[in-house]
Amino acid sequence: MLIANPRAARKPYPADLRALLSIEKARQSRQWLSHWREIAPAATPLRDLPDLAETLQVARLSVKDESARSPLGSFKALGAPVALVRQILRRHPDIDPQGVLAGRYAARLKDYTVVSATDGNHGRGLAAAARDAGCRCVIVLHAHVGKEREDAIAAYGAQIVRIAGNYDASVEEAARLSAAHGWQVVSDTSYEGYEDIPRDVMQGYSVIAAEIVEQTAAQPGAAGAYTHIMLQGGVGGMAAGLISYLWEHQGANRPRFIVVEPAQADCLMQSAIQGRAARATGSVDSVMAGLACGETSPLAWRFLETSVDHFTTIEDEEAIDAMRVLARGSERDIPIVAGESGVAGLAALQRLRGDAALSAQTGLDAQARVLIVNTEGATAPGVFRQLVGTPADEILQRQRQFSRKNHVR
Repeated sequence: MLIANPRAARKPYPADLRALLSIEKARQSRQWLSHWREIAPAATPLRDLPDLAETLQVARLSVKDESARSPLGSFKALGAPVALVRQILRRHPDIDPQGVLAGRYAARLKDYTVVSATDGNHGRGLAAAARDAGCRCVIVLHAHVGKEREDAIAAYGAQIVRIAGNYDASVEEAARLSAAHGWQVVSDTSYEGYEDIPRDVMQGYSVIAAEIVEQTAAQPGAAGAYTHIMLQGGVGGMAAGLISYLWEHQGANRPRFIVVEPAQADCLMQSAIQGRAARATGSVDSVMAGLACGETSPLAWRFLETSVDHFTTIEDEEAIDAMRVLARGSERDIPIVAGESGVAGLAALQRLRGDAALSAQTGLDAQARVLIVNTEGATAPGVFRQLVGTPADEILQRQRQFSRKNHVR
């Protein structure tokens, strides 16, 4: 399904939104993260895929590959740590923020407990940040989170709480535990009375956009290297983090933004239809675990409401096919390890370019220059192998061979 957003506008970045998410704050977040051992010192690769672009009949197709961001395996390594540092600064304004993730204040923070619901990647990022900061971490997992993802979180010392139900139920349980025990919720979704920390999480994600601007030498106020950017949905935080930065940088010359969700977790599309932050209409049970969210973050919606040009949904089978396409690579396209949620943009692009009417609606033609974001690698290696048919390590080995042969990073 595809809908055009009737509220989409091309205008300068609004001042009220800049007060919440800004390039200035993104630079600060990036500086803090540059000192954390779990973050790669260099920007993640921006990989061109010329053979796939030719197949899809677009002028350019690039992948911002967040699988290389961190040993944590996903872009979520950017959000939770920044939010944790900013929340600790609110409690202890005298400390040096660059020392938090280095463990310099562990003695002061040992009785501080953070809690969050997660589909996997956010909880892993928070657990790692809490471990290095020296505070306690409790992670609430819902019924659809697999054992591999649970073990990956627990490896960072987090206490795991299991519940029945879906992601939205786990968010409610995290809030209940926080109220009962005096713990601090560090969530990537907002709700009534809770916006500061989700805003900080989104600000962390904007580091991706900052790198894209640098890697493409995009000039302020001018049209950039891409005509279209495909972004994953979920609760909306990642899309809002990237869009806010690019919108502020490019203003009315921003690219077309297309947000992609699983068909059974279409909360952002429903928000566009209803004109307010809304709930999904489906089962919210998808192979794209990181996008299986039933309720839009109201704070994220403030950024998406007038900036996203189209909302579209994809089926699980289309995501699995896109995983295999990126893993195969080709003579000119480097093989990429992309997890179930990481391929949403490519899956949607393949669907849209396979239909002349949908391509016309979205302006995807032979002159289109498209960017997708691979938000995760094989964060559940067993699931990845089952879906793709090849272990992630084997694909990474082929990736290294391709890089050596073609002298690319």
